[in-house]
Amino acid sequence: MTVAEQTLHYLRRPHEAVPDGPVKSAAAWRSADLRERSRDWIAPLGSEQIAELDRAYEAVRGLPMAEVTRSNFPLPGLADEIQRWREEISRGLGVVLVRGFPVEAWGEEKTSVVFWGVGRHLGRPGVQNEMGELLGHVRDTRESTVDPNVRLYKTASDIAFHCDAADAVGLLCLETARSGGASRIASSVAVFNRLMEVRPKLAERLFEPVLLDVRSENEEGGLRHFPVPPCRHADGTLRTFYHSDYFRSVVRHPDVPSLDRLEQELFDAYEAIAGSPEFYFDMILERGDLQLISNHTVVHSRTGYEEHSERRRHLLRLWLSL
Repeated sequence: MTVAEQTLHYLRRPHEAVPDGPVKSAAAWRSADLRERSRDWIAPLGSEQIAELDRAYEAVRGLPMAEVTRSNFPLPGLADEIQRWREEISRGLGVVLVRGFPVEAWGEEKTSVVFWGVGRHLGRPGVQNEMGELLGHVRDTRESTVDPNVRLYKTASDIAFHCDAADAVGLLCLETARSGGASRIASSVAVFNRLMEVRPKLAERLFEPVLLDVRSENEEGGLRHFPVPPCRHADGTLRTFYHSDYFRSVVRHPDVPSLDRLEQELFDAYEAIAGSPEFYFDMILERGDLQLISNHTVVHSRTGYEEHSERRRHLLRLWLSL
């Protein structure tokens, strides 16, 4: 599956009608709810679970990562827990934090294989870029933020609220930053509900297409932008794809007009709500933390960071179709 096919799969969301009021959902949390309900979404690994991950790794040691599957990476003792994570991501809060992967003892190679194996039990890993990368590395590669096609995860700068083109994204922390680098998340359902309360006309605009900047790493002769409705609603479920930077930067293309007044107001209002302390929740991922979030019900961003002098912040990433 190419990155374009992966994106189209994710964006193929059912739609029946624009909701006539706030959407009732377990995913409509605010920051205080996550603080109060930490037992629902924080899952520490126990010694027996880590031992099972060790055994699963030994069963596939030496195999190319692409050949590691759910069947040859057996996790019978973790199966119920992994299913609980999956349900929480897809039908619950939309966020899970698994703590305690012994990444220092395992090292990068083993941790990568274990992460991939766990991902295969959660869903199907998807392509993350035009190079066909399935297991991504989130770190500062010193690329210039002036280049409009640079993927900001390759820098140490702030990243605005967005969703990735997969049902869920997983980030496993190998190395922390010296300071900053908080993963900032907000419920896109809660943001929509507030917008529906205060600016219903703007909330309705979310169901009409806006142009998305492709920001292709090989832009010459390829697709530069395409229309996508940020929100879809069916069976009482609101699914959101929001990408602040890419909705705004699309006007750089000569065939795209400037944002109209309603679009500008919509993006400003949406991001003001998501960026309010009442709605967003910050977490600093520590070594061995695995964050799993829904790209249908959660928007995420990142604060800028500074590196340690002797080591660099490094996270592994999976895009998962559940």
